[in-house]
Amino acid sequence: MRVLVVEDDAQLARSIADSLAQAGMIAEIVGDGEQAGFLGCTEDYDAAILDLGLPGQDGISVLRHWRESGRHLPVLILTARGRWSDKLAGFDAGADDYLTKPFLHEEVVLRLRALHRRALGHSVPHIEAGPLHYDTNSDRFTLNGAPLVLTAQEQRILAYLIQRKGRVVTRSEISEHVYARDLDPDSNTVDVLIGRIRRKLGLPLIHTERGRGFCLREAGDGD
Repeated sequence: MRVLVVEDDAQLARSIADSLAQAGMIAEIVGDGEQAGFLGCTEDYDAAILDLGLPGQDGISVLRHWRESGRHLPVLILTARGRWSDKLAGFDAGADDYLTKPFLHEEVVLRLRALHRRALGHSVPHIEAGPLHYDTNSDRFTLNGAPLVLTAQEQRILAYLIQRKGRVVTRSEISEHVYARDLDPDSNTVDVLIGRIRRKLGLPLIHTERGRGFCLREAGDGD
């Protein structure tokens, strides 16, 4: 899960990003409204955390710009402004959720996961593909009821695939959501990691669509 953190308090932004990283997410920080408006319209994020009091351009204006530009990523407003009028302005601009400071970092993680899950069309936090089970709240996989041991990168790739079960995703899509923007993995890195995941699964759940990418589907589904 790739998250844009828009917060001008550098220490708080770093703290939030560290919490997201511990939860297996890729967090990218920006501290001013103009850059946030640009990145939100040009980069592919799964969700955004947005402060309202930003230099350059305020958070409400940034959010309106995203929505007017056709960007539908889930947005969690995170701000010290707790008045009802501020919340109403945020939701009217297109926010999906609103959390006032101070807050628990664990709650931020849970809310982001819920927003992302619903954006992908999953109404419950549990996704299954045959004997493979993914709990989006805990970000944990089990296979036939036993914990599936994965590296951090394998975990992010498998989570990305199972949340898009039945849909073909490209290598570039996977790379963008597993690696930060400033990293450029080798061209075959995704293939190597998917090969490792397949061996750990021991089941034909991840299918290669030649010339297109990969698709996770239950055995026999679409074959």
